[in-house]
Amino acid sequence: MCDTLVVIGNSTKNGETIFAKNSDREPNEPQALEFYPRMEHDEEYVKCTYVLVPQVKETYAILISRPIWMWGAEMGVNEFGLAIGNEAVFTKERNLKKGLTGMDLLRLALERCKSAKEALELIINLLEKYGQGGNCGFRSRMYYHNSFIIADPKEAYVLETAGKYWVSERVKNVRSISNALTIENKWDLASKGLIENAIEKGWCKDDKEFNFAKCYSDKLYTYFSKGRNRHKYTQKLLEKKIGEIDLNYVKSIMRSHHIEEFIPAKGSMEDICMHAGGITRPSQTTASYIGQLFKEIQVHWFTATSTPCISAYKPVFIQAGLPNLKLTPSEFYDFSSIWWIHEKMYRKMLGSFKEYFPMVKEKIDSMETYFQKRAEKLRDNLLDGKTTPKELRKLTDEAFSTSVEFERSFCNEAEARKTLNLFFELYWKKWNSEAKISF
Repeated sequence: MCDTLVVIGNSTKNGETIFAKNSDREPNEPQALEFYPRMEHDEEYVKCTYVLVPQVKETYAILISRPIWMWGAEMGVNEFGLAIGNEAVFTKERNLKKGLTGMDLLRLALERCKSAKEALELIINLLEKYGQGGNCGFRSRMYYHNSFIIADPKEAYVLETAGKYWVSERVKNVRSISNALTIENKWDLASKGLIENAIEKGWCKDDKEFNFAKCYSDKLYTYFSKGRNRHKYTQKLLEKKIGEIDLNYVKSIMRSHHIEEFIPAKGSMEDICMHAGGITRPSQTTASYIGQLFKEIQVHWFTATSTPCISAYKPVFIQAGLPNLKLTPSEFYDFSSIWWIHEKMYRKMLGSFKEYFPMVKEKIDSMETYFQKRAEKLRDNLLDGKTTPKELRKLTDEAFSTSVEFERSFCNEAEARKTLNLFFELYWKKWNSEAKISF
């Protein structure tokens, strides 16, 4: 499960568009943070996760966060400041065994489009031509349709789909989406036959009664995903602070839980920063991204690790690329991988989370304050021609290195303790064994 949000420049404190997504997937499903430069192509096709699509002559530079086993990406941004995130949604329309995944559609749009409107049109065209489908689970099997927030420095759109059908709306100020259809009877664009299909299948009597979210949603899966609850929560938080929203406020949303005295054993599917904990809570936030989409020189903040409540957001500039660290993890625990270093620290904390959380949070807050000030100054200097992308890269390198060093050290010093919840203990013992993590 996931949560995505956008704040248009007219609603932020400093005038930039802010985009954010938490990607929730299986606990042992590593996510890679990757940079691909602008490239020319002579191959005829590109192999997506399940489908071949004709390749274009040139693809744009992209920064993406991608589950290691699939071609597509959960979230990302390109050299023009176009950022996209997708959500699994559960509908009454048939799930195809083979098609473009929502993640494929996202990456194709980032590689080929310069603006949010162009990306919206491309995703719709690809959806109607190839359909969406294929197993989107890592160890388990999971089929779903998709919704998207598509944003650039000037505007943003929400696109919600059910099979080949879709509706979209332009964002006016703030908007969030989760694992549920949210567009009801007002939209800017819609696919042909959308209402007629619902009437034919008996989901409504006529166009006056038609409601996209109510007609097309699978009620059972949507209910258990708790997507409606999370959407209402994030939307309310955004609307509460229109005109005052900044990077730190968005961070607080992406790190939020449904209770104040949070511990992972008492987590919920209503948490925005999700912690896995059993059959009814199988997903975990495995990566998080927040983009400050300025009109010039955007600043991107990636955790490149799970559980953002105890992960530092590190600054990345697409002009400068990523550090020479292991940001594409392997399937099993690897002491040299940033994603797995954090994972071992987190899992070691599970039995004493309440004790260790304040220590980790204090260090993270200190790091982020320091690197945010540096990022703001370097961006201003680059705009004024007083620095170079090389200096931006140095900042990114330092931020990632500092974060990794802290997590290694803390993991070595922390004491692994058992929780008082036997089911929770057995659940994580299984995941750790499969990942080959030991304490």
